[in-house]
Amino acid sequence: MSGPDRDVARERVIESMEQSAEVYGLSRSAGRIYGVLYFAEEPLSIPALVEETGYAKSTVSNVTRTLTRIGLIHRRSSEGGGRRVRFAAEREVWFVLQDVFRQYVQREIQTSLRAIRRAESELSDPDSHEAARISELRETYEDLRELVRLTSEYSAAELREAIDAYEG
Repeated sequence: MSGPDRDVARERVIESMEQSAEVYGLSRSAGRIYGVLYFAEEPLSIPALVEETGYAKSTVSNVTRTLTRIGLIHRRSSEGGGRRVRFAAEREVWFVLQDVFRQYVQREIQTSLRAIRRAESELSDPDSHEAARISELRETYEDLRELVRLTSEYSAAELREAIDAYEG
């Protein structure tokens, strides 16, 4: 792949990361900074990220702090014991997705299940059309909760093995 082709492919993936960041409640700048670090051959400093992204230093500082807190990037000390901190992306995407499942999806499922169970308990006619629909929804959310639990606890390889064994 030639240089321009690589640049286009890299930019397409980084733009996808920007969109994904928004889906999970982060800023587009968080997605871009993660993407730049994901493709970087070595950890980058805040000034290097400012140069690479064009964002203000304050934006890069705030975003790197947020991404570090949620585990998407890691702080690295400069070589030779320098004071400048550099950042590297967590490249194990399965680990990142497991963390997202634990932090966001699991919480949303629990919140929805509480509301659904409360609605079920408040129904005066447990045999109504609404009761049946709410019951179906509860069962679906309980299944989702179990799927999230499994994806949070097992590696992708372990899950593939289990599925293969189940299908075989």
